[in-house]
Amino acid sequence: MKQTIPVVGMACASCSANVERKLNSLTGIHSASVSLAGRSALVDYDPSKISLETMKKEINGIGYDLVIEKDRSVEQIQKREYTLLLRRTLLSWVLSVVGMCINMHWLPIGGPSTVNQVALLIALANMYLCGRQFYVSSVKQLRHGAANMDTLVALSTSIAFLFSAYNTFWGDASLTYFDSCGMIITFVLTGRLLEEKAKDGTATSIKQLMGLAPKTAHIVEDGEVREVPISTIDVGDLLEVRPGEKVPVDGEVVSAESFMTPDAAYVDESMITGEPTPAEKKKGSKVLAGTIPSQGKFRMRARQVGENTALAHIIKVVQEAEGSKAPVQRIVDKAALVFVPVVGAIALVTFFVWLAVGGMAVLPKAIISAVTVLVIACPCAMGLATPTALMVGVGKAADRHVLIKDATALELLRKVNVLVTDKTGTLTIPNQQVDFTKADNLPLEEREKLKPHVHEAMAQLQDMGIDVWMMSGDKEEAARYWADKAGIKHYQAKCVPSDKENLVRKLKEDGKTVAMIGDGINDTQALALADVSIAISTGTDVAMDVAQVTLISDDMMALPDSVRLSRKTVKMIWENLFWAFIYNLVCIPLAAGVLYLFYDNPPIQLTPMWGSALMAFSSLSVVLNSLRLKWA
Repeated sequence: MKQTIPVVGMACASCSANVERKLNSLTGIHSASVSLAGRSALVDYDPSKISLETMKKEINGIGYDLVIEKDRSVEQIQKREYTLLLRRTLLSWVLSVVGMCINMHWLPIGGPSTVNQVALLIALANMYLCGRQFYVSSVKQLRHGAANMDTLVALSTSIAFLFSAYNTFWGDASLTYFDSCGMIITFVLTGRLLEEKAKDGTATSIKQLMGLAPKTAHIVEDGEVREVPISTIDVGDLLEVRPGEKVPVDGEVVSAESFMTPDAAYVDESMITGEPTPAEKKKGSKVLAGTIPSQGKFRMRARQVGENTALAHIIKVVQEAEGSKAPVQRIVDKAALVFVPVVGAIALVTFFVWLAVGGMAVLPKAIISAVTVLVIACPCAMGLATPTALMVGVGKAADRHVLIKDATALELLRKVNVLVTDKTGTLTIPNQQVDFTKADNLPLEEREKLKPHVHEAMAQLQDMGIDVWMMSGDKEEAARYWADKAGIKHYQAKCVPSDKENLVRKLKEDGKTVAMIGDGINDTQALALADVSIAISTGTDVAMDVAQVTLISDDMMALPDSVRLSRKTVKMIWENLFWAFIYNLVCIPLAAGVLYLFYDNPPIQLTPMWGSALMAFSSLSVVLNSLRLKWA
């Protein structure tokens, strides 16, 4: 059983990696994929061996939470957490600014001893009131032999605070860094606040899809119409839908009327199908949840409710795709698990190298350099590089009426160099005005017409270096005619399902990356074998179950658009990873004090305060860079 479960409390790549590792270690879970950007876990598990409650308990133990209760709103939880984060950030700024003014002697409160003692109290208040979650989280992580970004923040601020406290009462009172303790917390909180706001922008597609789902419906009982919550609707209920209202569930029209037609209404289905023209709905017509009558009203019988509606299925597919991981992300996750321990080791080496070179005389520099290394290192940027770009890419595809089931498909689409396509139902649709028994007696142009923009789409695919093969069960004459009309050079007539499968297999053996698109049961063998499988939403359920990608609209321009989107998304992922890697490669040596080798008079040293600011900026820059994909 697969289920997407919201996760609360994750703040960095190490967090998501720790949650994923914990879930995958539990008996009864086949696989778990945790998305930091999506704040969710995609879990494939056996309900007979493990319950959601057990998963929740185990995740609570390492400092995070799974939202499994139906009466808990994920949106409300996230909103409340954001509000608390905003309050802590604002308070931290106030305390840090006051602490800095005291440290700079801008506020006359007494001599150096008094200044340090007041600064100590302000830093302590900042650490407790605003940064408490860093210390609580790091302790929980250490109990389970894990570490994350909170560990680095807690360790760095604690070392700086204890060193400053010692010097306040027993050592050199001029060597205190209480202002840095406060500013580290302030900058980290500010970065997370901006990051959370930006991550909301990457998940707009899910919010828009969920916004299509109505909250109430009008039920007809004993001749009376009354408004009820959508959750109370059962299969078989009679419902009334009025102009401008959202269709509450999937169903079948019982009666309809409009000022244009006495026995029909017209429904805007563009949000689901992408078709701009309102669809005519008469008695017996199917209607989908989330669509809106533009003219007239109708009564309908509920056939699919709750999680069984087409809209719910679309939302689930997009959620699972955003929660899935591209192959490159697996490498990043493994790196994230060892990142924090490695940074801790680098900080220790930095500390001892300073002491080895300069002795106890450079102890303050050794401590500050080690603390800055802990603060400036950032696994968040690497962890966000892939999922944020994927979320935007999958969401943008959904906006264009293309459902991508998993991240692997989105990544592989860019590599496709051969497209194998079915003909009838995929490239062509039968003329609805012609009885199928008479079709063979009519000219070809009057029988199976091309779907919108087929010729243009095939031309663009071939211009992108993708060979197109059309496989048809039709006669030679018909197959040749429609291949020519579509602008396809390679075609094969009189095909049976094994012919399509054999072609896909041969192309793959020749080293090609093959995409297969089809709509019927006869296409499923080839779809299952292809590197990327694409189905048509008007086709069979079997084809859609096998396929990794589903085209909801009949507009074939979705095909080249999807390939272009894949190429842009993967390019964005590598851009993000490059800059995240360069950031750590450059900033960690700077934090360790490498500038002293070149500028020792006057000495240049990166302080923990500026290190935390750079760390926050690096994470935010990755998220903002991914958002560029929305307008690319």
